[in-house]
Amino acid sequence: MIKFSDKQLKIPKMARPVYLATSGMSRFGRAFPTLRTEELCIEALTEAADFIKMTPAELKQYIHTAYYGHFADHFGDQLLGEAVIHDRLGLDPLGTIGVKTGGATGGSTMWEAIKAVASGYSDCALAMGWERMDEVPTDEGNHLISCAADKDWETPLGHIYTGYYAVMAQRYWQIFGKAEDSFRKTMAEIAVKNRGYGRMNPYAHGGMKITVEDVINSPVVAYPLRVLDCCLMSVGAACGIICDEKTAYELTDNPLRIWIGAGSHTLRVADRRDMKIPLLPNEEPGLYDDLGKRFPGGDRYPGFSSFLAARIASYYAYNMTGVVDPCEDLDVIELHDAFTISDIQSYEDVGLRPYGEGRDYIESGDGYHTNPKTGKPGRLPSNLCGGLIGCMHAVGATGLMQIAEIGYHIWNRWAEIHGDEKKWKKFGREKPKDWTDLQVKGAKRGLTISHAGVGSHVTATILMHPNHLLKED
Repeated sequence: MIKFSDKQLKIPKMARPVYLATSGMSRFGRAFPTLRTEELCIEALTEAADFIKMTPAELKQYIHTAYYGHFADHFGDQLLGEAVIHDRLGLDPLGTIGVKTGGATGGSTMWEAIKAVASGYSDCALAMGWERMDEVPTDEGNHLISCAADKDWETPLGHIYTGYYAVMAQRYWQIFGKAEDSFRKTMAEIAVKNRGYGRMNPYAHGGMKITVEDVINSPVVAYPLRVLDCCLMSVGAACGIICDEKTAYELTDNPLRIWIGAGSHTLRVADRRDMKIPLLPNEEPGLYDDLGKRFPGGDRYPGFSSFLAARIASYYAYNMTGVVDPCEDLDVIELHDAFTISDIQSYEDVGLRPYGEGRDYIESGDGYHTNPKTGKPGRLPSNLCGGLIGCMHAVGATGLMQIAEIGYHIWNRWAEIHGDEKKWKKFGREKPKDWTDLQVKGAKRGLTISHAGVGSHVTATILMHPNHLLKED
């Protein structure tokens, strides 16, 4: 059984407050045959500068170090791709480093930038991520992604990530979904929700108006996961500018506080050792004593259906920031919905619902912008950009896109960013006639989860408006 020492569970403490001054992203798509990766990164940095009414040249004068994330060199056929991007952004000869942690690369890149500023090494750091997933055939791309699982034991099972999550889905469905048809419908509702929100996002390339029946009748990829249960393969870039307090307020009069926690777990899912469930601040001792009785077969943790890395990342992040109950203390979240099942798994790992009861977050309507049962605002809306299913999964950029999206809500600028007719036209996309403003009114705090592989690396990023902190530094 895994056991942790007090030193290992020590809550991280930053040497000084850290701020997100601005964020930006490029358009996202399945393929951009006429755009180079460098151009997409320039587009993201230009958007970040525009957001605070600066030119890119003016913004670059503040950047001291740069952190770049992209999942796989194979996609762009370029080793040391971060050096190419750094040069094209005009940031040579400043210090730079590349980051790779699978699907969590965007969050891990932000983690490095935050630590650089928190430590005092830099007063302003750039976190930039991208992915080039259109220069290899889809089947080859899926195989390359599958290599982020253990190549000796996991990759040979199917050469496609959907295969891993399909087995998780089957187990979760049997144990916690009690093999009920209604659980399959709940999974489909996530796809309907997130693809529907993606329609309102000019950056997104996966927005669709679909029904539960459309999801359930779409082609099987790996049972029970079907095409519309699965995330997108995307091209694009996103970035954030991280600063100390003095520099942040030189750049903008409205920066956001930012913290990040991180966790990991072995790639070998079948070898994950049993342990007691680490409790989050909103969970009482004894909560899970009868878990195996309520859900026969569910008493082994983390087993094959939970992500310990997400739980540990959340544990650190919540305790760093004073979050006790995420459904009460947070206003909007972005989760890593690589598959509809992983979204449900994450609800439990980050404490939105106790283990075994994740489906209620969707079935209650809490996770919607507008609760479909009551017509009132959802208690804690998730993935309003469309998530990985409806917006994009340009792997190295994904975690940074999520942070930007939470920032737009807290800055109260979501409609400005997503409703601009000129932007829709610039990106060659038609704004829906039923376009809906998904701004979460009065948003003050938010969370993003950046997740890799079968839960091998996870970061939990929390953003807060400086006037609405939950505890003093």
